[in-house]
Amino acid sequence: MSELTRIPAPEGVAPAAQYTHVVLGTGTFVAVSGQLALDEDGKVVGEGDAEAQARQVFENLRRCLAAAAASFDDVVKLTFFVTDMAHMSAIRAARAEHIPDDRLPAASAVQVAALVRPEFLMEIEALAVVSP
Repeated sequence: MSELTRIPAPEGVAPAAQYTHVVLGTGTFVAVSGQLALDEDGKVVGEGDAEAQARQVFENLRRCLAAAAASFDDVVKLTFFVTDMAHMSAIRAARAEHIPDDRLPAASAVQVAALVRPEFLMEIEALAVVSP
């Protein structure tokens, strides 16, 4: 695990409630492509159910990070792509199962018109830094 420094509220920037403004560290950069709510067989999990999809996406992120010898502790940035901002509460709940409030990464949330297939409600990508 890399030693990360989190700066929740840089001078002159309002504090964030659901993310950290700046996260920095030294080590190897790990980029995890946007993950969708697919199980290990490629089947959609939770069609129409934001909570089920968010849980599956975070499980997929966990597995991808583990493949790079990383964990959610190493994540410096999450990017959320959602078809409806109302899905953010489900994402926050799933994120809380994996990342404690005192270790929140930087984050961006973007509402999109559509994802690669209409049954997907969200896609989440991660950036991490691990010790060399």
